[in-house]
Amino acid sequence: MLHELSIVKALPTAVLDACLQDCSIRTVHYKKDAVIHFEGDRCDSLEVVAKGCVAIERIDEEGNLLTIAEFSSGDIIGGNLMFSKDPHYPFAIRAKSSAELVRFSKERTFALCSQYPCFLAHYLECISGHTLILGDRVKHHVRRTIRESITAYLANEVKRQGTRHIKLSVTKKALAERIGVHRTSLSRELQRMKLEGLIDFNATHVLCQKVT
Repeated sequence: MLHELSIVKALPTAVLDACLQDCSIRTVHYKKDAVIHFEGDRCDSLEVVAKGCVAIERIDEEGNLLTIAEFSSGDIIGGNLMFSKDPHYPFAIRAKSSAELVRFSKERTFALCSQYPCFLAHYLECISGHTLILGDRVKHHVRRTIRESITAYLANEVKRQGTRHIKLSVTKKALAERIGVHRTSLSRELQRMKLEGLIDFNATHVLCQKVT
């Protein structure tokens, strides 16, 4: 699994073996729902998801859980924080499934970026992409009503799937977490939208009749 990661492939085998021996690169395992980092933890390493899924989450003032983003195999964590002036996680990070992460020390990451352009290029590509993802997710959730959040999600799925009769790619529980509301609040708003003729839905599909 380790050797299949794109960022690792950028390194000569001998270099990787030496890093594993001195523990500047090591593999760590987490059980499902384990907290990998709490909000405010110091970021002093680069982590690459080798297996499983991890989520960046926050809890608002009302106690609602908001899933900011999810990362899976090949994605990196902490790359945009580690060398910042305030290297602390602004959100918590949790294992949504059993997960395996490859952890690079800060010093080793800097050395590898300096010595191997391919490693640096992949590193920069990843952190640039993640910055855009996080910025977009936060922007789309700030000051939105539940209906606005649902509508934005459905409109995006209509565009992605190319049909107004969309197949739900997540459970209602996962969608509620993504929007940052309780599941009961989500269900109530969906029912209101159904009564108003905006949507129709069953357990697996939603017909977006008047959602744009």
